[in-house]
Amino acid sequence: MQSKATTPEQYIKELPEDRKEVITKLRKQLLDNLPKGFEEQMCYGMLGYVVPHSLYPDGYHCDPEQALPFINLASQKNHVAVYHSGIYSDPDLMQWFVNEYPKYVKTKLDMGKSCIRFKNMKNIPFELIGELAAKMTPKEWIDRYEAVVKR
Repeated sequence: MQSKATTPEQYIKELPEDRKEVITKLRKQLLDNLPKGFEEQMCYGMLGYVVPHSLYPDGYHCDPEQALPFINLASQKNHVAVYHSGIYSDPDLMQWFVNEYPKYVKTKLDMGKSCIRFKNMKNIPFELIGELAAKMTPKEWIDRYEAVVKR
């Protein structure tokens, strides 16, 4: 479900009540933990955390007008999703997350290549998402992106 909101605040305001609190808490974890240099903006109808053109002028290879995406946060129809491009491209980071997840949540991890899905709003490991956000700097993401994704 892509939003037409133009700001993160508008995006959150338009959410159903039960999602506002969850998205707000996840957003806070990301803003509090992302290393300096990432910027928050609306991307593809979701909250986006990107490497801005000022740090990476090439932008996103699929659309160079867009800043380089790193993490997106979205309220989807049946779940809340955290899309983390670094976890998709870094097997060690993926393994760390998969190993840590059961320490926070007793239910099975529901994950795609870069998408972490939360269907039960009571089972979101907010602190773990904050830790995950802190694990890669913009420079590290640019280096990994150019080595693994951009090719």
